Amino acid sequence: MSDAASGTPRQQTRSAAQPPAGAAPRPDRGVEARRFVRAHPHGVLSTLSKRLDGAPFGSIAPFVLDHAGCPVILISTLAEHTRNLDADPRCSLIAHPCAQDPQAAGRVTLVGRAERLPDKHLLGPRYLRYFPEAQGYFAMHDFHFYRVQVQAVRYIGGFGSIHWIAAEDFAPASNSLHDSEESILEHMNADHAHNLRAYCAQVHGVQARQAEMIGVDVDGFDLRADGRVLRFEFTSPAGDAGQVREQLVELARQCRAAGIT
Repeated sequence: MSDAASGTPRQQTRSAAQPPAGAAPRPDRGVEARRFVRAHPHGVLSTLSKRLDGAPFGSIAPFVLDHAGCPVILISTLAEHTRNLDADPRCSLIAHPCAQDPQAAGRVTLVGRAERLPDKHLLGPRYLRYFPEAQGYFAMHDFHFYRVQVQAVRYIGGFGSIHWIAAEDFAPASNSLHDSEESILEHMNADHAHNLRAYCAQVHGVQARQAEMIGVDVDGFDLRADGRVLRFEFTSPAGDAGQVREQLVELARQCRAAGIT
């Protein structure tokens, strides 16, 4: 909610009081919000219009989170929203589902400042695995990646579940997956395609003919199954390749126990 005197949002922090002994642990709203954003990588980017004297300006924006939990968007220098960001980097990005009743389905607004990345090739492979249709845009000289450094998060999980979340609570713990992600994907896609198809059946009830792992992060991983992207959540954070392997091995064990191979 907001401070009535200043209008400043009151943010949750890790220093909040602990629940009484024996009480159920409080939900980690930062993790909930981050997982929600990962599962809904299409949103609306709001910038401050240079042309219209700072009026809010909304644009459709597909995005991916990097391994620090920052949204990354691919935009053209010719676009109105890019000109706005270059003049004033303040922005927000709302992630929401395409649902019949979107207000009941939840949404997350990430508020921050956007900066252009100097080398678009560093994040290019990850972005294009999620959005292969953007390959043509990526190849154009006027398209660049902008990263939104998150400063505050507004998470609405449904009716009556409304929270301001501090940026540090939304961000994942330090991890090494930026360095190991591609090798994990290469190994799983080359040597464990049968496991990937079994994961689809076990978790989503999808009988996939083809399944490819396209991304892995501290919260889970994503598969493209017969052209459709499916999200899989880890049961606990995985900060390195060894912890990812433990989660994948356990999921494969669950598949075998259910008779899915």
